[in-house]
Amino acid sequence: MSVHRRLILIAGLVVSASTALAQGGPPAMPVSISAPVAKRVTQWDEYSGRFEAVAVVEIRARVSGFIEKLHFKDGQSVNVGDPLFTIDKRPYEIAVESAAADVARNKAQVALAELQVQRGAALVASRNIPEAENDTRKSNLAVAKAQLKSAEAALRNAELNLEWTDVTAPLAGRLSDRKVDPGNLIQGGQTGATLLATIVSQDPIRFLFDVSEADQLRYQRLSMAGGRPQADSSTIPVRIRLADETVWTRTGKVDFVDNSLSLRSGTIRTRAIVDNKDHLLTPGVFGRIQLYGGEYDALLIPDSAVVSDQARKIVFLVGNDNVVQARPVTLGPVVDGLRVVRTGLKDDKVVLDGLSNPMVRPGAKIVPQKGEIVAKAD
Repeated sequence: MSVHRRLILIAGLVVSASTALAQGGPPAMPVSISAPVAKRVTQWDEYSGRFEAVAVVEIRARVSGFIEKLHFKDGQSVNVGDPLFTIDKRPYEIAVESAAADVARNKAQVALAELQVQRGAALVASRNIPEAENDTRKSNLAVAKAQLKSAEAALRNAELNLEWTDVTAPLAGRLSDRKVDPGNLIQGGQTGATLLATIVSQDPIRFLFDVSEADQLRYQRLSMAGGRPQADSSTIPVRIRLADETVWTRTGKVDFVDNSLSLRSGTIRTRAIVDNKDHLLTPGVFGRIQLYGGEYDALLIPDSAVVSDQARKIVFLVGNDNVVQARPVTLGPVVDGLRVVRTGLKDDKVVLDGLSNPMVRPGAKIVPQKGEIVAKAD
């Protein structure tokens, strides 16, 4: 570029700058503005927690003996009544045969005693035996009948022990690994019985979490005002997602709230029940839960319209003089893709764009343009 052309360009820039100064500075920035979206929203309070099984059962045998057979693979799912272990039946089959023989012997004794009573009645009538002897025969019959009942009870007990040699699943669920192998001698009974395996139910499943004292008081006041079901009504809805999920696709209901707060943590134990038909949810898995906290009227704006100022959140507004103003606000959760503003806004015009431009700042004059805030349904 020649020296002559450079001089012309510099002269043009000087003239343009002089003209802008003569007109009072740079032109106002065009900015989109809109009123906040007014909507009645549902408040969902978020907590962390873990899943736990509805039922956990330790599989123990009721009779002692050698483990003869194993009928499951470690970790498999079973239904109620599915066979798990078989204990050597032979000692218990012998016990049943012995008890059955005792029953047969006592039945024979009862039959003989009844016959003697019948004969004694005829002999007493003919005065061939005294009445006292006939009473003895009646007493022998009563004793024989009592012994027969005892023998029948012993037979039922022996049959029950034989039935208990087949250890079956007490509930539908998923098994742990086996704790003993076939060939081992195990101890049965009500105390000191050998642990064979454990089983946990899968569907439904519970989600256990802790609610703070402040939230619990708010829920109670909301329930008293009729804005939320009582804690023991089992109708309070919840939404749950796992650590690798971004949407709240799983739903359930609160089925238990503890009767006191923990003195150590200042929280109250709460539990929800959730369907688990796909068996994806496993006891002990971490998750997040949203608990229904009532409904309220709220103003919503996009997150892009919020500016951080140290520890505060600020929204730029435009007054009737088209001058930008800064307003501190208190924010709430995201609903339908928009941020809830709890306090700080009323029927104001919110600046939607150009916030990164240094010309859009408190005290600056702008050219407002009509914008639109659009909510996106979840």
